[in-house]
Amino acid sequence: MNDTQSGQTNTLMGALAYLGPLIIVSYLVAKDNPFVKFHIKQGLVLFIAEVILWILSSYFWVMFYQFWMLYQLINLGILVLIVLGIINVVQGKEAELPLVGSLAKNFKF
Repeated sequence: MNDTQSGQTNTLMGALAYLGPLIIVSYLVAKDNPFVKFHIKQGLVLFIAEVILWILSSYFWVMFYQFWMLYQLINLGILVLIVLGIINVVQGKEAELPLVGSLAKNFKF
């Protein structure tokens, strides 16, 4: 594989790392690449946040209508972070996302 194909693969795998369950594909294909691994860790933090938010909203569905606006704001925040992460991947940057970057450092794999 030449450098262009390798760079495109890294970009694709890095972007997939931010798309929820597709993080598994990134991990299986390019877990040894430091650039992709950086984005996998951040994507994993965002995916875990999404799952926790979904579980909480399912568990507290009776009170959900009271917290609907907060739920939507948190979802919007996660979406913005996902978009920022994908933009960083496309630009070839390893920039830490706000709130996520510090948590992502805790993952060792």
